[in-house]
Amino acid sequence: MSSVPESSAAAGSGRTIPGTPAPVTPFPAVGTSVPESMRTSLHVLRSLESGPRGLVEAHAEERLARFGENVLPSWRPVPWPRRFVRSLRDPFTSVLLCLGLVSAVVSAWGTACVILALVAVSCLLRSTEEHRAHRSTAALRELVATTATVVRRTSTDAPSRERDIPVADLVPGDVIRLGPGDLVPADVQVLRAGGLTVHQSALTGESAPVAKHPLDAPDPALAGAGPFAQPQLCFQGSSVTSGSGTAVITATAGATRFAAAHDGRARQRGASAFDRSVQGISWTLIRFMLLTPPLVLMANATLRGRGLETLPFAVAVAVGLTPEMLPVIVTTALARGAARLARTSGVIVKRLPALHDLGAVDVLCLDKTGTLTEDRPVVETAVDGSDLPDPGVLRWAALSALWTLQLAELPAPDALDEAVLDAAEEAEGWGPAAAYEGVAALPFDPVRRVATAVLRRPGRLGVHTLVTKGAVEAVLERCALDGEERERLLALAARKAESGLRLLAVARADRPARHGAYTPADERGLTFVGLVALRDVPAPSAAGALDVLARRGVTVKVLTGDHPGTAARACEDLGLRTDAGGGFGEVVTAELVDTLSDAELARVADRATVFARCTPEHKARIVSALRAAGRTTGFLGDGVNDLPALHAADVGICPRNAVDVAREAADVVLAEKDLTAIDRAVLAGRHSSGNIATYLRITLSSNLGNVIAMLTAGLMLPFLPMLPAQVLVQNLCFDAAQLAFAFDRPGANALRRPAVLRSRDFLRFITGFGLLNAAADLATFGVLALALHNAAGTDGEAAFHAGWFTENLLTQALVMVLLRTGRSAAERRAGGPLRAAAAGLAAVGVLLPLTPLGPLLGMSALPLLYYLLLGSVLGLYAVGLTAARRRYERRRTTGAEPERGVRKAGAKR
Repeated sequence: MSSVPESSAAAGSGRTIPGTPAPVTPFPAVGTSVPESMRTSLHVLRSLESGPRGLVEAHAEERLARFGENVLPSWRPVPWPRRFVRSLRDPFTSVLLCLGLVSAVVSAWGTACVILALVAVSCLLRSTEEHRAHRSTAALRELVATTATVVRRTSTDAPSRERDIPVADLVPGDVIRLGPGDLVPADVQVLRAGGLTVHQSALTGESAPVAKHPLDAPDPALAGAGPFAQPQLCFQGSSVTSGSGTAVITATAGATRFAAAHDGRARQRGASAFDRSVQGISWTLIRFMLLTPPLVLMANATLRGRGLETLPFAVAVAVGLTPEMLPVIVTTALARGAARLARTSGVIVKRLPALHDLGAVDVLCLDKTGTLTEDRPVVETAVDGSDLPDPGVLRWAALSALWTLQLAELPAPDALDEAVLDAAEEAEGWGPAAAYEGVAALPFDPVRRVATAVLRRPGRLGVHTLVTKGAVEAVLERCALDGEERERLLALAARKAESGLRLLAVARADRPARHGAYTPADERGLTFVGLVALRDVPAPSAAGALDVLARRGVTVKVLTGDHPGTAARACEDLGLRTDAGGGFGEVVTAELVDTLSDAELARVADRATVFARCTPEHKARIVSALRAAGRTTGFLGDGVNDLPALHAADVGICPRNAVDVAREAADVVLAEKDLTAIDRAVLAGRHSSGNIATYLRITLSSNLGNVIAMLTAGLMLPFLPMLPAQVLVQNLCFDAAQLAFAFDRPGANALRRPAVLRSRDFLRFITGFGLLNAAADLATFGVLALALHNAAGTDGEAAFHAGWFTENLLTQALVMVLLRTGRSAAERRAGGPLRAAAAGLAAVGVLLPLTPLGPLLGMSALPLLYYLLLGSVLGLYAVGLTAARRRYERRRTTGAEPERGVRKAGAKR
């Protein structure tokens, strides 16, 4: 223990800026004028105008008002009107808005009202769903610890008093107590410590606890060390592993290093898979739409001598090419999928397009521990120095773990000690623990990397036995061995580590009994006992989930900080191969990653499966390399150290119990850190994306065919082929029927591969099927010529308009039923909202011209001969559609990229 005198020296004041990349202490004397390695406890207390007895309550309240609450800077909720307007950034929504305004300018009020209504509905759906997701994630912030033990006084002369207060009420200068299991509530400097060790894994990724102690004099040796290597500093986001201490708070809220992860620049990521897909398709269609009106105007002016009176018709043609319902269909399909996931699986989708990205993911990057394996190792074997099984090695290791746990007052054994104790209880010869009496304990120290228990053995009066266990190198250094024997044992340990085992070395020594305290200096001249080898336990659901993900075309990449052998062994136990050839030997280490260029890393990352000894920067770089290679990536992480990779991925995923900043950075929050939940989310994404893709294929091909036929007819006929009002009603009917796409159930084939909206694939599809649709429309000209050869004047025009209106809606209904790709014949015959919508659309197409609305829209009744001839055309069109669809699916299947399996065939569990 060490103590620090109190001081009340004056200090300057300054205000911090939340969210800056590096923490800025609110007291400049601490934050800027003195290096961290030189800030002794006395200096920090003086600069903070505090002391070991804590702040006076009045001063603490003044600082709370001055610096604000000690809460993480969260993303401010976006007001609903702003969220609504922000929805207009979608390319198609913006184009629809422009078309609506143009329609209003040319006095096409019906078209303008319909288009603007679709824009409003789309923006309303998207902003409402995003608001719901924001509320769900805000509720998750309540799941963290909220109190801390602080030392304060009621007045300057009053004695100090400890009490628990909300973490939000802590201020710079507060003195707090830290004990085993406590979360560090702010950035602090240690004033007193007794065996204090903390976990900094949420900040650094290092799983081993770090020893902390006060700095009573400047230490030049620490000048080159980073902030997390400073033994006197603890940071928000850390947790106390063992020991106890007293510390003074140096930074709160946005000034902490934990909050630096909230820097706005860190949140910026490139375009996601959804953004790239939709924008590629959008801009292709936008070019066509911008060219259509001037082409219609020029063609009609040149060939028919028509002027600006054709402008409403030209705008109607452009609107006819536009998939007006796309924003509504996309938003509805994604919102339904997100709501279903939240209701059935507890998965929260914070950003609606992220659900499509999940469906498009073909690479999932994750850590090993807690996902593929449980955070619980088990003992594989215990051997002596000759690599022969020896139960005594396990017994001595268990005695060391048991008495270190009890005498050092640790809150719970660490994972390795717990595994040793469990194995010893099950092994024969363990015997009752009461037969041994603990005398003293030296708990594990990350610097020493060993723990020692001092025992009194039954029947050995006057003798104390020291039992030391820990890292192999550290234990062997303390053993009385010659150089050759030490090298032999190190080689033995290296071979076992390469096979994926985690090792604890055990040594002991007998010493004369004494009453004085034992120190690390007594850990010398030990006798080597043996090695305890442990392995990670595969998560129960991991193997099955990996099989399912592989069948869905999702490649799993393991990015871990563990030893390459440990990572490879865990993958082998799960049957997850570690190289493209199906073997288990190629594990890429961080050292190799550092030597590769971005292009080289992209090639290596595409081939390899396991990356070991990775830092947060390595993980982010690997994910970025995969994205640069054209892969759609998901990353599963839960700590501050995972933030760079979460931002680098197309879709960031984290469990509900992740740290706050990871939850806020992620696009998807899981109820549990489980691959099964990810599979359900991927399925939901493919379900929604499949509906969107089906809608786009059917709508765009049908629209393109109609536009081609309409332009051709406009040049061949002495009158407009369809009046603007008729185009509007036709689009309204088709739009209403298209809403059923958001509620359709994709076929099984659509869920077997990543759902990617590729603009080139869509262009080929809509061109081929659009020309087929145009052929059916033009064939209708012949049918109308035969059926209406005696009609003339306005009667002929009205009949032509009615005939083409009916044919358009019937062909569109036919397309909706027959072009649902990825379905078996049985699935296509099954009922559903899409078939009902197609039937309703066909009924409107046949009956509307016969109702009183027909004459109002410029249409008249048609002779029976027309319907008979039209039936023949539609029958031929259905045969052509079916044949073309089968050819398309056959070419798509044979030309598809082979599924990228990640499992080794026949791998043993």
